[in-house]
Amino acid sequence: MNKKKTNINYPGWELKYFDKSKNFRNYQLDLVKRFIKGVVAEVGPGNGTNLSYYIKYSKKIDLYEPTKKLFLSLNKNFKKNKKIFIYNKKFFTQKNKYNTILYLDVLEHINEDKKEILKAFQSIKKNGHLIINVPAYSHLFSQFDRDVGHYRRYDKKYIKKIIKDLKFNKIYLKYYDSIGYFLSLISNILSTNYKKNFDYKVKVWNFLIPLSKIIDFLICNLFGKSLLIIIKK
Repeated sequence: MNKKKTNINYPGWELKYFDKSKNFRNYQLDLVKRFIKGVVAEVGPGNGTNLSYYIKYSKKIDLYEPTKKLFLSLNKNFKKNKKIFIYNKKFFTQKNKYNTILYLDVLEHINEDKKEILKAFQSIKKNGHLIINVPAYSHLFSQFDRDVGHYRRYDKKYIKKIIKDLKFNKIYLKYYDSIGYFLSLISNILSTNYKKNFDYKVKVWNFLIPLSKIIDFLICNLFGKSLLIIIKK
């Protein structure tokens, strides 16, 4: 189902590489699936890769994709699915509408992240969940982040600061993907041309995700390439 269109220019060239990363997507799903239910919104779904991982847990899904090219791709692939509604616009406040709202590697693309979180939080029903996945640690910020339009990377302290005024029930903060952290750190230290053999590098990282899961468990998620934030209203 199509709605009013806007045109936001986000190239999303990296998506075709990360969309193939099934090990990472499955790891991410394992961490969030118990919080996904009912009426769901995903903000910035890109090509819709995450849908195949969580669709069975939802009753109805609204997708908010402001980039026209990605919106058209979503519309082509999912317009026949009657429980999916696709909007070519930024997310806007809809008070107490959703059981779950997902921002999976999207918040870092939004300059006014605090305002975005407030909009999303106001749109969640009581006992619903706001699920946010972001890249972790400012010291890992790289040319890649700049090239794909990231404003920042995150840590737990910063998240606690920008949500301190929200009247939430519970908050869950968790670093994960320790192998990804070391790969990113090494790349930054060596100042390598990250685009060289980029596809191969992503495949190696994804291949190592099972090892990352083991290490994350052993170190009690002390650090990681990604930070997961789950806020219960």
